[in-house]
Amino acid sequence: MATTEEEVVATVPKKRRSPLVIGLAVALLAVSGVCAYALTALRGHDKAATASAGKHDADAKPVDAQPELFLPLDPAFVVNFRDDASMRYLQVGVTLMAHDQAALDTVKSVDPVVRNALVMLFSRQDYAILADPAGKQKLQAEALEAVRKIVASRTGKPGIDALYFTSFVMQ
Repeated sequence: MATTEEEVVATVPKKRRSPLVIGLAVALLAVSGVCAYALTALRGHDKAATASAGKHDADAKPVDAQPELFLPLDPAFVVNFRDDASMRYLQVGVTLMAHDQAALDTVKSVDPVVRNALVMLFSRQDYAILADPAGKQKLQAEALEAVRKIVASRTGKPGIDALYFTSFVMQ
C-alpha cells in the first residue's frame, strides 16, 4: 500500500498557532516598521537640513573666506562701580574674533592698552543700565569700538570683527 505525498500531508495534524504568538509577531513587525520609517524620515530630514544649511552657508560667504579666529582676553575684567546706594562689582570675560591673524597679534602686542581702555569703559557703567539686556548689548558695541580704535591706530584698519562677553557677573 503505497501512500502518496498528498495523503501523508493530509494525515499530518496541523499545528495551531496560539493567538498570543500571532499577536506578538504582528506587533513586532509593526514596531519594526515604524522604527524603520522613523529612521528613514530622520535621515532624510538631516540630509535636507544639511543640504539647506550648506546652500545657505555657501550663499552667505565665499569659499575662500578666512576662518574665524578667537582671542580670549584673560584674565577676566573685574571692576567696581558706584550704584546709587552701594558699591557694585562687575566681572566680564571678553573674547575677540577676527578673520585676520595680524589683527589679533596686534591686540596681543598692545594688551595693556586694550585692557586699560576696557577697564575704564567698564568702570563708567551704571548698574541700572547693565541690568537690562539692551544695556549689555550697548556696552558690547562700545567695547568693540574701543578695541577697533586701538587696532586701527596701529595697523590702519579695524581688524577685529566681533567682541563677545563670555561671562558677565554683576554683584
